[in-house]
Amino acid sequence: MDPLALIRGGKPLHRWLTRCAALALLFAGSASAAPDAAAAAASVATPGGLGNAACLSCHDGTKEALKGPDGAGGTRELRGVEPGSFAKSVHSDMECIACHLEINDSATPHKKAPGAKRPDCVECHLKLDQAASQEKTAGERHRMRHVVNNIENYRTSFHARPNQDNPNRANASCNDCHDVHEFNVPPRGSQQRTEWHLGIAGLCGQCHEDQLRTWKKSTHGREILQKRNLQSADCADCHTAHNVANTSTDATKLAITSNCGNCHESAYASYRATYHGQVNKLGFAYTAKCFNCHGSHDVEPSKNPKSMVHPDNRLETCKECHNGKKGVPVATAGFASFSPHGNSHDFAAYPEIWIVSKFMIGLLIFVFAFFWLHSGLWFYREWQERKLRRTTAHVRTAGLDLPVGKHIRRFGWGWRLGHLGLALSVMGLVLTGSVALFSHSAWAPAVAKLLGGPKVLALIHRVAAAVFIGIFVVHFFYILQKLLRDKTFRWFGPDSLVPNWKDLADIIGMFKWFFGKGPKPLFERWTYFEKFDYWAVFWGVAVIGLSGLMLAFPHVTANYLPGWVFNVATIVHGEEAFLAAVFLFTVHFFNNHFRPNKLPPPDVVMFTGTQSLEEFRHEHPAQYQRLLDSGELQSRLVEAPSRPLHVGSVILGLTLLAIGLALLLLVGTGFFS
Repeated sequence: MDPLALIRGGKPLHRWLTRCAALALLFAGSASAAPDAAAAAASVATPGGLGNAACLSCHDGTKEALKGPDGAGGTRELRGVEPGSFAKSVHSDMECIACHLEINDSATPHKKAPGAKRPDCVECHLKLDQAASQEKTAGERHRMRHVVNNIENYRTSFHARPNQDNPNRANASCNDCHDVHEFNVPPRGSQQRTEWHLGIAGLCGQCHEDQLRTWKKSTHGREILQKRNLQSADCADCHTAHNVANTSTDATKLAITSNCGNCHESAYASYRATYHGQVNKLGFAYTAKCFNCHGSHDVEPSKNPKSMVHPDNRLETCKECHNGKKGVPVATAGFASFSPHGNSHDFAAYPEIWIVSKFMIGLLIFVFAFFWLHSGLWFYREWQERKLRRTTAHVRTAGLDLPVGKHIRRFGWGWRLGHLGLALSVMGLVLTGSVALFSHSAWAPAVAKLLGGPKVLALIHRVAAAVFIGIFVVHFFYILQKLLRDKTFRWFGPDSLVPNWKDLADIIGMFKWFFGKGPKPLFERWTYFEKFDYWAVFWGVAVIGLSGLMLAFPHVTANYLPGWVFNVATIVHGEEAFLAAVFLFTVHFFNNHFRPNKLPPPDVVMFTGTQSLEEFRHEHPAQYQRLLDSGELQSRLVEAPSRPLHVGSVILGLTLLAIGLALLLLVGTGFFS
């Protein structure tokens, strides 16, 4: 018989396996030339009369077991083949010697063919896929690809590694799990398929006895063995069927955690929103995973007193990781009431999370809606006026003897240094915080690994936060003592950053100007949008800073507050930081650098500290007029910054703008991914 004919023919259910046998014949054929393919195949198919009937006459599993050499000078029991089971298997159309290529005669014991290998399922199936791929229908190609994928997964698995006790064999071969003489996967939906599925754990337990014993007593085991619930997890659901890996590796721990999410989708999603889950998503396995809290093979519902997450056992479970070792503080009382699966859509179960989440969403929508509308209208109106080259004289200039090329000082060195420090620390906070907040995005794991991992990111984040808070505290006390000593300072005067009624009038006037219903307001020393930027820092330090400190020192927080505050703090910290970052890199950048009258960017007044008299007169006409009328203008004029200072400020400004826009891109892709 022609082996290629075998490849093309065969029963539909067993065609690909028949091809496997035929292909094995091709590869195992004699190297010497044969008169024709049919004669060569016949000579290989049954050398010495070794057809299946001849083989089964001795290796019949229903008879007394045979003994054979074990390769170490002793004997071993040879597994027999039960003819009835083999006849029903997917390999029933194959000749025994199609796999047992090492057998070439009927002598007892058999003489091994020179250089022949023991039966190798992997090699045969891979060769079949390579040689016969063009012969298959689409459905057959899909089935074979599935088989080949399983083989490729197996070859890199822990099972395929040499056994420590016997390096000549693998930890587990295909035959150990499938029994190739009886292998048959029943069709989906059949009772046979159900029985086959229910037996997977028992099959694994032939080697993993202790794990099977524990699993049988767990909720997963009871559901499968007692209730015959196929939706419950067996060994393959957690460890996979063919890609079984060493459970001590980080990759395996992450994969098993992900596999939990295949069944527990909602719980897995809420877990991934916590810091534990964020680190997990970044590809690191040192934070708590599902099995750290719930157990591995002994999983029980949280209501079961034996469960690791039962209220009576929760704190001790937390202390398994939060144990005071390696700089990790010991878990305190509030840890037990933390909700690792808390969500924002179940008010009955998590009212605090629901309320805070809805408030933060409302705040984000309001701030972005108002200021993006404000920026869009401003850009349109200013662009239209720029196209018409219209200039409006907001203050009188005729007849004034103004010095040419002079600047007016706007900011002292303290303001400028503080602004630079805040800018750098905020960018550091945004980068490191966004990696955790958007750990699900494609770029976050790469950035985390580039910067040294989540622990290094956390250190950078804390250092940047300390710099930010330090600058804020120094500024706050400096301003406070200065104001308290200045008896002439008016808290609601033109030089004050405290909002006043003029700011409200200016907001209304700006919107009238946007729509051509009135002139542009005449701004004083501080505009209403500059005051918003200034006081936003106070809000940010209070909200982001306080929530960040609570999360950074959980053992202290949990000593005095219930665990749900961690859920709330996580939401507030992340959402408010997202609001601050997007606002700074869109609205703040627009107001100061990307308005039509500011182009090309950047505006360097915050780096040089001075502003040209012409620009000052245009941007702050009310202050200009006030200083002019009072005679103070001349005393505040200074020389223009030197060229090196100006060029350096432009380079610094463009660099910070580029970093900010790059961070905005990362935040945007993380938010929408």
